[in-house]
Amino acid sequence: MAKTMITVAPTGAFPTKEHNPAVPLTPREIADDVYECWQAGAAIAHLHMRDEQGKGTMSKDRFIETVGRIREKCDIVLNLTTSGDLNATDETRMAHIIELKPELASYDAGTMNWGHSTLFVNHPAFLEKLGRTMIENGVKPEIEVFDAGMFYNAAYYMKQGVINSPGYYQFVLGAPGGTAATVENLVYLKSLLPADAVWSAFGIGAGHMPILFAALSLGGHVRVGMEDNVMYAKGRLAKSNAEFVERTVRLVKEFNNEPATPTDARQILNLKARA
Repeated sequence: MAKTMITVAPTGAFPTKEHNPAVPLTPREIADDVYECWQAGAAIAHLHMRDEQGKGTMSKDRFIETVGRIREKCDIVLNLTTSGDLNATDETRMAHIIELKPELASYDAGTMNWGHSTLFVNHPAFLEKLGRTMIENGVKPEIEVFDAGMFYNAAYYMKQGVINSPGYYQFVLGAPGGTAATVENLVYLKSLLPADAVWSAFGIGAGHMPILFAALSLGGHVRVGMEDNVMYAKGRLAKSNAEFVERTVRLVKEFNNEPATPTDARQILNLKARA
């Protein structure tokens, strides 16, 4: 049976407990949540940190504490964000990567308007520096693609040796300012991929379920969690991130696939496990 990787993104930089009381914010809450998701069948956890006020932060100390707590509990593959605070400097966006050397880290391959209110800046100079830093520290980029232009940016940086091939792509659909979360858009983005690429996708908000089903239908991997969607169904808040994972495990099996374990994910992505 084919193995499908389920990534859980439990926190993000923006959802609050006002949006859903189950959103984990502290290092302990995030670690406990990730452990529950690992038990439910998640192979990868994509992590953001929050400060004492619950706002997104790139605090290296918060990453160190949270990663340490998770590693005491389970072997889930960790994917650390490099974009958890729109006001962070280039240095603070990479400091935790250098310190912790995670197996995966996000590589947002371009600049975009964000939420129709501000900018999500990924300057070419930063993308070159980030890519080379990842290579130096043995970190595989998760190439986050919010629109087709970002795919071509990543292709350029691969050609320049800034990031390594084959790539691992995460199609992010439905972000305000990015590509809409439609099946047609996902099919188009998938058509751009080289044959050796590994890919995953998710839809934000109301696009969550359509993109989940479409990605599974197209043979991709999937991401779920409260970073992207706090609602389990129309009119009903999710009780936990593990609830999203449990549903996705059922769907993966309905597609006659098997949920990948962390060990499977390391093989699929050609990762070397970290101590």
